Amino acid sequence: MFSAVLRRRALQASLPSVSSQFARCYASKSFPPHTVVSMPALSPTMTAGNIGTWQKKTGDTVVPGDVLVEIETDKAQMDFEFQEEGVLAKILKESGEKDVPVGNPIAVMVEEGEDISAFETFTIEDAGGQAAAPAPPKEKSSESAQPSEPATPASESAPVPEETSSSGGKLQPALDRMPNASPAAIRLANENGLNIASIKGTGTGGQITEADVKKASSGGAAAPAGAASASYVDIPITGMRKTIASRLTESVNQNPHYFVASTVSVSKLLKLRQALNASADGKYKLSVNDFLIKACAVACKKVPVVNSSWRDGFIRQFNNVDISVAVATPAGLMTPIVKSVEGLGLESISAQVKDLGKRARDGKLKPEEYQGGTFTISNMGMNSAIDRFTAVINPPQAAILAVGTTKKVAVPVETEEGTQLEWDDQIVVTGSFDHKVIDGAVGAEWIKEFKKVVENPLELLL
Repeated sequence: MFSAVLRRRALQASLPSVSSQFARCYASKSFPPHTVVSMPALSPTMTAGNIGTWQKKTGDTVVPGDVLVEIETDKAQMDFEFQEEGVLAKILKESGEKDVPVGNPIAVMVEEGEDISAFETFTIEDAGGQAAAPAPPKEKSSESAQPSEPATPASESAPVPEETSSSGGKLQPALDRMPNASPAAIRLANENGLNIASIKGTGTGGQITEADVKKASSGGAAAPAGAASASYVDIPITGMRKTIASRLTESVNQNPHYFVASTVSVSKLLKLRQALNASADGKYKLSVNDFLIKACAVACKKVPVVNSSWRDGFIRQFNNVDISVAVATPAGLMTPIVKSVEGLGLESISAQVKDLGKRARDGKLKPEEYQGGTFTISNMGMNSAIDRFTAVINPPQAAILAVGTTKKVAVPVETEEGTQLEWDDQIVVTGSFDHKVIDGAVGAEWIKEFKKVVENPLELLL
């Protein structure tokens, strides 16, 4: 089996989109033939991941498609589905371990029938990983005859010794590590203003679970000394938050943003939406955002330069309009993608947005469902306090549309009886465009086409 696996991996290694989830094979004098499972690259931008809950334990049989372990990537928590048959012989990285580099050994697999007891002493070094380097000896002072310095008082910040895992893998100093907690627990602790490091974990390997945080928030756990007088709380930076910070900083620094705003009437759109929902018999429920997503696709087909991205030495203009929809999740901003919107009906768009949004909030999106896209829409219309806002472009895209809330505005209308005031439902939209790709006049033309189709929403049904 292992020779066939090696041949398959050699072929896969020649392909551009190979994931590092496939194991490497080893046979040594000390251990029977085995496969080392490495930290997989579950997204193109992933360089390291956190170990979540192991779904298999030592001795369990694994078949292709089984979830081996949960991995927290730079964007979401995902299931690592192993694609080979075998038996889990040794776990090298326990639940809760943070920032494990892609390609680093995390487990050992053997064929059915092999003696897994032979791997009880198997370590990271045996898997081809690097063990923790010993701390360099302290240099002796030339004044060694002088009395030694007094011990550092407990109240001062003393250096924390490095720890090593049982498998020999090097861990970060204890004060620099993220707490051994599930993403759901971290999220809940942040929402309740709790210092998660002070909560005792009851999960596997001492991991802090969501239930532990709930117990602590209800008064079931004692607050640490001095907590009552603390004036701040340090919130651990997740991989997702690091990625958001890096990408948006890059976008602001490298993309010359300019902004075009317009007031758009949605009175006809709201009437059409009400009529369609009333006749749906519960099959679907269209939102205003579903119409706006479709309108973005129509405008992108009318002004295709906007449906482009800046590349190294050229501009790539896309034929399909893949709309990234900004979704606020407890862990941070996600942008799941509704693909080929230009060819979809409103019912299909609505169903996909609901499904993608739910799985984004649950951290269950696949990388291909949130990476890519040709245009982004960010709608804060659900917040009645937001009249308008501007959004940062989602690189490598060249444009994003920011949508404010719906407001009733009195507008003058000329009638036979003279000028009268009528109430009109309006929104303010603001397009952010990358001037490297889209000139000002082109951005304005795109907004014009978007406004036209929204104010004449029957065109969306054509």
